Amino acid sequence: MTQGGRSVSVDNPGPGAPAPHSSGSQVHERTAATVLGRPMLSAGTAAAVAGIVLLVLGIKTSDTPLAVVGVLLVLVALAIGRGLTTVAPGEARVVQLFGRYTGTIRQDGLVWVNPYAQRHRISTRIRNHETTPAKVNDADGNPIEIAAVVVWQVEDTAKALFGVDSLTGFVAIQAETAVRQIASDYPYDNHGEDGLSLRGAPAEINVKLAEQIGQRVASAGVVIIETRLTRLSYAPEIAHAMLRRQQAGAMVAARQKIVEGAVGMVESALARLDADGLVELDAERKAAMVSNMLVVLCSDHPTQPVVNTGTLYT
Repeated sequence: MTQGGRSVSVDNPGPGAPAPHSSGSQVHERTAATVLGRPMLSAGTAAAVAGIVLLVLGIKTSDTPLAVVGVLLVLVALAIGRGLTTVAPGEARVVQLFGRYTGTIRQDGLVWVNPYAQRHRISTRIRNHETTPAKVNDADGNPIEIAAVVVWQVEDTAKALFGVDSLTGFVAIQAETAVRQIASDYPYDNHGEDGLSLRGAPAEINVKLAEQIGQRVASAGVVIIETRLTRLSYAPEIAHAMLRRQQAGAMVAARQKIVEGAVGMVESALARLDADGLVELDAERKAAMVSNMLVVLCSDHPTQPVVNTGTLYT
């Protein structure tokens, strides 16, 4: 399958629960034996017209053999008409004869099959399913709310019809199960540590979610085209606390940048004074100057200058 234009392999299972069991004797899609529909339609029409004409002549002339031939031709026309099947673009017909799967018709247009065969309509269009928001504990045990949209398509019509009871319901349940599983396998945020997180690596999480859903729905002949998280947030009961934690982290990071910049400015000022030789500062005066500059540069509030008319020591 593909994810966002990239190829996604579903051969190796990812973390989480195993995919639904698939029987080794499960049927697989194959092409059904068909005949061109337009010639058969013409033949059926001709047989019907000829049969009706012969039947009417036989009844008028009391010619029993002629009437019997007319009836037979009408029956042939009905059989031909019953075997005619139309296939619309984006649809397929699964053909079943006396309970046995005989093939699938994917080519759109008018075709003819065995008139005694059952033809089940199945959509091959691209469909999407959006999961309901689920409250799940992530890998760190924090309650989060998560939802995703899954874009899928029927790839094997035989599996889709005979492998599961309700195709759309099966895909919906498996998608929601995979979303819950992926949410519990990874933390919401790694807080600067190494490793994947739901918030920090959305592209990788989408790929892994597509892999998990693809494994689960493979037995139904469904291919996953794309998955994307549409909702990801902390649960309301901890959202405020987590927001304060994020704000504190941002404040610490900002303070760190401010201190680093202030130290660089102080170093530059001291180096410039030494290079120009404007003043000579001993260690104690340098310490006082560094302290004053750091207070001015790192303070959140405007500083009030103090004019010293004496010396540092008096």
